[in-house]
Amino acid sequence: YNSLLSNMSRIYSTAKVCFPNKTATCWSLDPELTNILAASRSYALLLYAWEGWHNAVGIPLKPLYQKFTALSNAAYKQDGFSDTGAYWRSWYDSPTFTEDLEHLYHQLEPLYLNLHAYVRRALHRRYGDRFINLRGPIPAHLLGDMWAQSWDKIYDMVVPFSDKPNLDVTSTMVQKGWNATHMFRVAEEFFTSLGLLPMPPEFWAESMLEKPSDGREVVCHASAWDFYNRKDFRIKQCTQDTMDQLSTVHHEMGHVQYYLQYKDQHVSLRQGANPGFHEAIGDVLALSVSTPAHLHKIGLLDHVTNDKEKDINYLLKMALEKIAFLPFGYLVDQWRWGVFSGRTPPSLYNYDWWYLRTKYQGICPPVVRNETHFDAGAKFHVPNVTPYIRYFVSFVLQFQFHQALCKEAGHQGPLHQCDVYQSTQAGAKLRALLQAGSSRPWQEVLKDMVGSDSLDAQPLLNYFQPVTQWLQEQNQQNREVLGWPEYQWRPPMPDNYPEGIDLVSDEAEASRFVEEYDRRSRVVWNEYAEASWDYNTNITKEGSKILLEKNVQMANHTVKYGTWARKFDVTNFQNATMKRMIKKIQDLERAALPVRELEQYNQILLDMETTYSVASVCHSNGTCLQLEPDLTNLMATSRNYEELLWAWKGWRDKVGRSILPYFPQYVELSNKAARLNGYEDGGDSWRSMYEMPFLEYELEQLFQELQPLYLNLHAYVRRALYRFYGSELINLEGPIPAHLLGNMWAQSWSNIYDLVVPFPSAPRMDATEAMIKQGWTPQRMFKEADNFFTSLGLLPVPPEFWNKSMLEKPTDGREVVCHASAWDFFNGKDSRIKQCTTVNMEDLVVAHHEMGHIQYFMQYKDLPVTFREGANPGFHEAIGDVLALSVSTPKHLHKINLLSSGDGSYEEDINFLMKMALDKIAFVPFSYLVDQWRWRVFDGSITKENYNQEWWSLRLKYQGLCPPVARSQGDFDPGAKFHIPSSVPYIRYFVSFVIQFQFHEALCQAAGHKGPLHECDIYQSQEAGRRL
Repeated sequence: YNSLLSNMSRIYSTAKVCFPNKTATCWSLDPELTNILAASRSYALLLYAWEGWHNAVGIPLKPLYQKFTALSNAAYKQDGFSDTGAYWRSWYDSPTFTEDLEHLYHQLEPLYLNLHAYVRRALHRRYGDRFINLRGPIPAHLLGDMWAQSWDKIYDMVVPFSDKPNLDVTSTMVQKGWNATHMFRVAEEFFTSLGLLPMPPEFWAESMLEKPSDGREVVCHASAWDFYNRKDFRIKQCTQDTMDQLSTVHHEMGHVQYYLQYKDQHVSLRQGANPGFHEAIGDVLALSVSTPAHLHKIGLLDHVTNDKEKDINYLLKMALEKIAFLPFGYLVDQWRWGVFSGRTPPSLYNYDWWYLRTKYQGICPPVVRNETHFDAGAKFHVPNVTPYIRYFVSFVLQFQFHQALCKEAGHQGPLHQCDVYQSTQAGAKLRALLQAGSSRPWQEVLKDMVGSDSLDAQPLLNYFQPVTQWLQEQNQQNREVLGWPEYQWRPPMPDNYPEGIDLVSDEAEASRFVEEYDRRSRVVWNEYAEASWDYNTNITKEGSKILLEKNVQMANHTVKYGTWARKFDVTNFQNATMKRMIKKIQDLERAALPVRELEQYNQILLDMETTYSVASVCHSNGTCLQLEPDLTNLMATSRNYEELLWAWKGWRDKVGRSILPYFPQYVELSNKAARLNGYEDGGDSWRSMYEMPFLEYELEQLFQELQPLYLNLHAYVRRALYRFYGSELINLEGPIPAHLLGNMWAQSWSNIYDLVVPFPSAPRMDATEAMIKQGWTPQRMFKEADNFFTSLGLLPVPPEFWNKSMLEKPTDGREVVCHASAWDFFNGKDSRIKQCTTVNMEDLVVAHHEMGHIQYFMQYKDLPVTFREGANPGFHEAIGDVLALSVSTPKHLHKINLLSSGDGSYEEDINFLMKMALDKIAFVPFSYLVDQWRWRVFDGSITKENYNQEWWSLRLKYQGLCPPVARSQGDFDPGAKFHIPSSVPYIRYFVSFVIQFQFHEALCQAAGHKGPLHECDIYQSQEAGRRL
């Protein structure tokens, strides 16, 4: 029996919980696990500490506890008791003891239910629907304490009036340098102020008031000791300087005061009148100590003013300690008495334990438990065989004592404001009770003290009356369910458990992080944009060096803050915006790569983009043509099959073949970066921007819907080309040679409008001639676009825009990246466009497209940096295009004097729509296939041996095009399209071409447009502007 006891005690005192996969960090109950349970607000970390402790202690204890029960019962049967429980209850020598307790419990239950409902609501605000059911029990690990017996550690989450001064004076104690000895001296001084006894010298010499630092294992659980020689009394406590430990210090010293007072009684009578008395004494004093008035007296609170709200704060804090404890104080021995009597056999130890905990406390295990577990054993008093009902009795008694002592001390006013400090009358009354020990029946001792010989919950109810009423009002307002009708509910396991337990789940900390990130990002992104702009508008070695440096700075920034963001667990954040922001910051993109590989990746991208931008195609006589404007014009205007072929093939020989050597390495590094960010591959990472799990399927559906329209356009254009180039070069049942469609990539066919115009005799549509005749300049084209936006009541571009943009190709010999683009410099005022603008109708549409980006930048400039992007990538591309749909209408071109008034005939309509179709419909399959090809390159189903073959099989399948000359694997035709070497995802354009018409329709409705959609011009509609 004795060796069982010491083994059980040893298991409990030496158990540790170790961090997953790391043996180095292990936590003892005191102080580490206790601190985690008290201070952490991370659901997963709390769960890990809770589960770890219950497993580490409970599982090995169960077989020992079974043997202990049998031996203990055998011993007490020999003393004439039916079992151990009967012996324990006999100390209260009352035949109706269990019934009296049940009656007391029911008196107190309504107060507990109101507290439970109020706290459950606060936890729901913090952890959300997933982990808190407002009609169910509370997961046992969320209440700030390993056993959910005292909830005062989560006071900060439930404080009624948070603007009032904090009543937890822990931080003041730390600040003032309170230590363990000082805390015990303060408690001693309270006793002596009542005229009671000081601690003897032996107490100070022999006690263990702090956890030893010499590596000894000790039993940390606080306890008071009587050595039965009338002079040696000690306390063993691993004291920490916190407010709740200050109460524990008074509690333990209460035991020692009791020992001192009854030390002259016969040894067998040196104990409390009943076990509850002993537990109540120190607590009675602690009720005075924790009042704001007393804390002020001992220098732990600055000033004390009584107002209703502070009172409610104080009483709620006391309730979290005293009321929250009642059901636990009551049920521990309900369970043990069942075990001793055989009503709870070993096969039901854990089941019955949780049945009682749910029935009385309204809590549930946060993770599945079964009969290998022995969760009762994880509470000190079970393996250490300390009866527990004494604490329930003590929590009732202490308020009876407190009321009697306050009366004696002459206190006027509410019971919760009473402080008996320095009242020798109260001390005398207490001394009489203490000196009696257990020399008389406890009922008599109680009667002398409080005037009644029975336990009574009324003083406790009186004490908490104001907060009881307040809780009832709160719960009625929130329509709370009192109790837990869905008692079988259990919370799910958190994601990435237990790996993610060291993540931070504190929203206040996250908020500080996000603010700092935003502040730094504006600077870093601005510097990067400036360097990138300088390079793009003047391609030099020096510029490329600076740009690569800024690339590194940007990557360091992304890694630093992304890694920091990954320390947050946002699963239960209640602020959805913050959650979204941190999730975005957690994606390191390319910066996830190791430094060497990141440098390599940046260099590859720079080399590919530069190769593309400086390429030219040369005639044998030495004249060279660049893509813009030369080759682009040639593709648009020449109708000479051979000349078009020369330009088409020359561009691909020059660019595609030069890009190819870089591309496999680019793919490999893109994939590596994506995997380091938790994606399958580069394509998966790009698709994630749409937040649509079935993106590919939904795009395929859209494409299928649009395909019949494309097929009809394709057949009609093929016939027109057949008429022009003849049967030698065009097969009416085959694909169209890719170089004949007026554009280097056959992505837009509007340049061959003259070959396919449905009604040649109807008025001309193309405003290009008029623009040239009227002397339009690139500047004028952008002013026109700016004017369109302001006519809707949107923002004009700032002066910086006109000063700093590059709106035409420089004539000073600089090499530039001509591809049109819009730039945000992240400082809220500077945004620019870079475009080698040609004065023609097509570029007027491009000017509106780019200005759409700029308007987007200006409108969202006050959002956090993370959110300064389109709702999805397609949105950004669609905005300018929506306006261009209005600009291109004959009606609008007439308004801005670029078309003589049309006749509005059917022929004119069909001509206009055909011109739009050559631009919009012809583009649909191309915009769809570019990323179909790239996604398959990223996922490995297209290998580098098949790059070109697969590219052409997609161009054939979707666009119905073929290369005009034989191609080989040495060619790399995808590389001849800007977005491939520049690594710009392309599916955004397909999405944009769909949503721009959705936007257009909605804006036309807002503008009050009547009639066919293609005739709508939203120019000057403020209503449309507001919606946009």
